[in-house]
Amino acid sequence: MNLYEKATELGIQTEFFDGQGQRHVTDAAALKLIIDAMPVRAPHRFLDHVVVVRLGEHGQSELTDAVAFPLQWKIRAGVEIVAQGSAEQRTVTWPSTLSIGSYHLDLTDASGISEDVPLIVAPPRAFGGDFDRSWILAVQLYGVRSPRNWGVGDFTDLERLIELAADLGADGVGLNPLHALFDDRPSDCSPYSPNSRLFLNPLYIDVEKLPEYSTPDVAAGRAERSSLGFGDTIDYTAVADAKWPALRLAFENFRRNPQPRRRAAFDEFRRQRAPLLSRFACFEALRHRLARPWWEWPDDLQHPDDARCAQLREGPDAEDIEFVEFVQWCADDQLRNCHERAAGLGMKVGLYLDVAVGVQSDGFDAWNEQVAISRHLSVGAPPDQLNSAGQNWGLAGFNAAGLEVTSFEPYRQMLRAAMRYAGAIRLDHVLGLNRLYLVPSGFAADHGVYVKMPFEALLAIAAQESVANRCVVIGEDLGTVPDGFREQLAAWGIWSYRVMMFERHFHEGWFFGVDHYLPEALVTFNTHDLATYAGWHSFADLHFKRGIGMDPGESDDARGHALTMLGHALRFHGIARDDFYGVVTFLARTRSRLLAVALEDLLGLTDQPNIPGTVNEHPNWRRRLPLAIDEIAAAIDRPALQAATAGRGKVRSVAQQD
Repeated sequence: MNLYEKATELGIQTEFFDGQGQRHVTDAAALKLIIDAMPVRAPHRFLDHVVVVRLGEHGQSELTDAVAFPLQWKIRAGVEIVAQGSAEQRTVTWPSTLSIGSYHLDLTDASGISEDVPLIVAPPRAFGGDFDRSWILAVQLYGVRSPRNWGVGDFTDLERLIELAADLGADGVGLNPLHALFDDRPSDCSPYSPNSRLFLNPLYIDVEKLPEYSTPDVAAGRAERSSLGFGDTIDYTAVADAKWPALRLAFENFRRNPQPRRRAAFDEFRRQRAPLLSRFACFEALRHRLARPWWEWPDDLQHPDDARCAQLREGPDAEDIEFVEFVQWCADDQLRNCHERAAGLGMKVGLYLDVAVGVQSDGFDAWNEQVAISRHLSVGAPPDQLNSAGQNWGLAGFNAAGLEVTSFEPYRQMLRAAMRYAGAIRLDHVLGLNRLYLVPSGFAADHGVYVKMPFEALLAIAAQESVANRCVVIGEDLGTVPDGFREQLAAWGIWSYRVMMFERHFHEGWFFGVDHYLPEALVTFNTHDLATYAGWHSFADLHFKRGIGMDPGESDDARGHALTMLGHALRFHGIARDDFYGVVTFLARTRSRLLAVALEDLLGLTDQPNIPGTVNEHPNWRRRLPLAIDEIAAAIDRPALQAATAGRGKVRSVAQQD
């Protein structure tokens, strides 16, 4: 079997047309690296895909020509056989009596050859939400100013934001990923480049709210906090230098004299999150001690092993391991309080959280899931109209073969972690559930390949977890979308993500009307990677990019035309305001059941949170809001916002809810 035949067997698309219409054929050297990075999986013989059955339905599968009939099949839940039968023809109908869950399908044909295939029984659709047409306030939590935080927005600030949003009539607060980053690399602050998607970023902990952080500690901490500086940008190194010793002090107080109730809650958290929490804590302790990537560690530490973790817990790393667990417990507890505060205020969405498309290759998830995550392959995008060189995001993502070998458990764990306290989540780059564009190490972004993913299986598992956790799933489906892709998402109850900036006629540039937007979608004017309304309206984003030598992908004339077309769209719908509140009015009238309004836009800010393709040229993920949290409400034109969002959510008084 030659290289290209092997690639076809692994679902690797060795040639494709990019967003500019150019044909790409992967060269052999890059293809070999990609194939070598894939885990070994038994070749499919009888079925060429994972079996998916919707609850209460007779699912059907087509067998390959390799089957010698009759074919005997058994469906197992663990070791228990829950159904069995035989097939005499290529089309097999599976039982409709199976309950929601994941099973193994054992197949044996007349020649004695056997095959084991995953079988997933899913609800007919993902959770649809218990709200009609609502809106949420989108916020960069790290950038929140308050007189009491330690240089970066924290979970206490989030509680205040929830109260503010509820008072404005919103049904939730939307946040960028809260994923765990690297505590010893605080300047690597992108929430979309995580150490782990399974755990939280401890810098969001309000240290002073911890019972173990005593009164003398608070006084010392405030003195330390006064040296952080509260300028326009966040100094993450200074924040980390202040917060981590404070967290360590709280932990030491907890160990010396734990309150019985707190100790019991900590032990229960460790039990609930085992074994992943223990592995994460061991990984972090080892990473700090060994100070090099995990693939350069001693052989016996390069792979997760629960028995080895148990030994580490009894050795010199024991205190450091427990500290990591303690910090994660504190973060989880404070985020849970935010979730409960939103529920107490009657917010129908509560927290809307983002899930990054991949992880850092030297982080916990890549170490813990070496079969399902390929560290030698980076997720990206082929060349398109916005980026002629293609994109390499520097993130390791899931691979199809590894997910199947691990019965999709890593993907399921990621979803559960995201949904733990969320009423809705957004899967970044949801196109990656269908096919991922992967770039091998050492090659430019335009040398990548598309790798086919088990799309239906991943959608089925998303539906399972969505229903189990009562959490709406929204797919970030921007970019070059394959034919039928959005329809398949919709069939599974996965919502679309519609950005008004992009919802325009391709050639003439006019904006689509309110009836264009689907009901099961989140609609917004922009994203954190795009210009704010004020920046877009003033051409500030174009001027900034040109100033740093970056092609903005748009001329001033094109932007002027877009502004004209926006004005036409607003007037066509009888909207008199030609400002951001006019845009919100337009979006609020769509049928889409969820509207996201960015706090930066309500405050009229021109600078966007992130400019893709920049590193030091722009303060990505470091910009602070210009106002303290207590000043935000007065800076928002409340009557204009309430008029714009009329018919979505309802106006509440926080005082009435308390």
